[in-house]
Amino acid sequence: MRFTLSSEYVCNTILTNEEGQVVYKTKTSAKLSSLVPWTTIISKITPNIDENDMRDKFAIMAAIEWHSLSSSIFRFGGEEHRAKDFLPNSGILRLARTFTGPDGRSYKWKMENTAAVLYLDDGSKPKTEVAKYHKRGFGIIGKKHDPYLDVFSEGKGILDTLILTFIYVEKLQMDGEYRLDTVSIGSSGSL
Repeated sequence: MRFTLSSEYVCNTILTNEEGQVVYKTKTSAKLSSLVPWTTIISKITPNIDENDMRDKFAIMAAIEWHSLSSSIFRFGGEEHRAKDFLPNSGILRLARTFTGPDGRSYKWKMENTAAVLYLDDGSKPKTEVAKYHKRGFGIIGKKHDPYLDVFSEGKGILDTLILTFIYVEKLQMDGEYRLDTVSIGSSGSL
């Protein structure tokens, strides 16, 4: 399954499936200052039960309230989770993020060649890829393409959580949190 993004800025983008159907949308409020939290709303297409209305309908699936000086907040499924608890740093340099999916299994987002890759975190060798992000290709090396997220069979059962956590880790990547020259071991940052 492939989702093409309308923009690499994941906090304000549209994710469409291979048939061109919009499945998820993100919208972020204006950031007034680094001291004031701002929010990204993630909406998901919902079934349209009105046969006479052909417009897509969306419902809020989740929200991320971004904080600069404390842990960001995830809101989904009627619950609130601190990012540092729900998606904590892991690994030697704390460059990976782990979470437990709704299926009870552990997953790990890692940054590989500046792109996020999600693995099943079950100790298997080789690691089972669940999803992989591809930044925009400008055609200089390889084919020109829009940014896209590939979701493999292991990720289909946790799709909403996968999308939520992808938005978070890719935003951190955009902000430079995963660059080795900016990582401070043990810092809490905007977790």
